[in-house]
Amino acid sequence: MRTSTPCLISSFAARPTRRGALRLAVAAAVVTLGSHAPAALAQGPAAWPTKPVKIIVGYPPGGSVDQAARIIGDALGPRLGATLVVDNQGGAAGAIAAQRVVSSPADGHTLLVGSSNEMAATGLVNPTQKYDPVKDLTPIGLIATAPVLLMAGPKTGVRTLAEFIDVTRRNPGKFSYGSSGVGSTLHFAGELIKQRAGIFMTHIPYRGTASLTSDLAGATLDFAILSPAAALPFIQSGRLVPLAISSAARLPSLPNVPALGEHPLLKGYDLVGWFAMAAPRNLPPALSQQLSQGLQATLEDPAVRRRLEDAGMVLPTPKSDLATLMRDDMAQYARLVDFAKMKD
Repeated sequence: MRTSTPCLISSFAARPTRRGALRLAVAAAVVTLGSHAPAALAQGPAAWPTKPVKIIVGYPPGGSVDQAARIIGDALGPRLGATLVVDNQGGAAGAIAAQRVVSSPADGHTLLVGSSNEMAATGLVNPTQKYDPVKDLTPIGLIATAPVLLMAGPKTGVRTLAEFIDVTRRNPGKFSYGSSGVGSTLHFAGELIKQRAGIFMTHIPYRGTASLTSDLAGATLDFAILSPAAALPFIQSGRLVPLAISSAARLPSLPNVPALGEHPLLKGYDLVGWFAMAAPRNLPPALSQQLSQGLQATLEDPAVRRRLEDAGMVLPTPKSDLATLMRDDMAQYARLVDFAKMKD
């Protein structure tokens, strides 16, 4: 499309007076500014990122969520041209970290790598939780699902799932089991075992898995629900006994450990945790898409997949929808809360 400005320049050039020269200079400046304006507008806002990106993790270093965050961060950062820094802030089964992310600016510089605990479960049993995962987080994508393990400590002498069911049913209230916190996926898994098998054990919540595994291995605690990532080193060293896995099928990395549902009293049992990435609500759609596509491409990297699977995680299908998973799990957990009277 032609403009009238070039015509003005040729008109002024025909009369080289002082006033004409001044008008010529002004017109030339207008032409120069106009020629650069579309390019400036096309650049839009400043490129992301403008500083290191914090990945907030609501658990201590070394746990399964922390492992997932670091495995993803190692590969996703270079892919996005960003420096990703894992920041651990434990407490309240991940809810403290999630609240920090919810309260952060929606500029892509603060992300959450969390679990089904703080992104679906904890708000159902914690009346002080101020955020709603569905309303206050922008889902980026599912990283992996992770069944949990029912583990026995050395002082119990229990070696099999059948022995566990037998001894706990015959001794109601005698035994304890630990989880990573009230309202955590591990807690829900334990309560579902109790409900399905008709047993009673005292639940002992822990702040993280480090102290939980230490107490279990040290014979302070009878049983525990643990993530495979936290349990594997103890299984490999023979210090703890895996009794069963919480998924419907056995875990490929632990083929000799039965699924809970293989016991007649627990038929149909299937409860797994998951790990995912999210951002504060109102994240710009273009940035949300950039992060989501980057995460999906990272999960297709064979080296990343191998590291996650070696840590006992199961890779999601490309069609897995995090927002739907969050809503579905919240509904499932709410029913269990009511049944088990987990909320005062």
